[in-house]
Amino acid sequence: MELYDSNRSAAAYRVRLALSWKGLSHRAIALSLSKGGGQQLLPEYRALNPQGMLPSLVDDDFVLTQSLAILEYLEETHPSPPLLPAGARQRARARQFAQIIVSDIQSLTNLRVLTYLRSVLNTPDVARSLWFRHWLLEGLDALELWLTAESTGEFCVGDTVTMADICLVPLLHSARRFSLALEDFPRLCEVEEACLALPAFQQAHPDRYPEDT
Repeated sequence: MELYDSNRSAAAYRVRLALSWKGLSHRAIALSLSKGGGQQLLPEYRALNPQGMLPSLVDDDFVLTQSLAILEYLEETHPSPPLLPAGARQRARARQFAQIIVSDIQSLTNLRVLTYLRSVLNTPDVARSLWFRHWLLEGLDALELWLTAESTGEFCVGDTVTMADICLVPLLHSARRFSLALEDFPRLCEVEEACLALPAFQQAHPDRYPEDT
């Protein structure tokens, strides 16, 4: 397998975590999101992924984009160790948390959106920062309340890693990159700490990958 990747992409980070968790080897193809306007926008990459976004996973002759779709594909093709719990309600809860993070938070705070606000709408730096903080904090508040209300165990859903944790860790990493304090989210930070103690999470951490300049 090949993964088109960047250490600045939270979505690619999710897929790296899933591959690492499942012990799947892959060849990483690093793209710079800033050099020359972003290598993900070059015609040769758009021929692979017409959206010009990361990540893209290539498995033999099969190309798949969108991180949650890739996580589901890896779960179906390599079910052990699992990224979804056994029970239907627990599986739904893990997917719910993942969707909050991917669809409701990071889709509004990612590089593509912030770049559009700056370059097309001429949004001032302060306003872009307020935009980012608003959508991020709104989502983190909801996740903290969910996890605090439910006695879920060590991770987001129970005592084993699920796709919810795979999505949470990159989200909190992105928040810290933008100097956002996370003291108001102790439950989320507890889950993050438990995840980062695991070798699979350490292996996929952005610090282990070349700096995107």
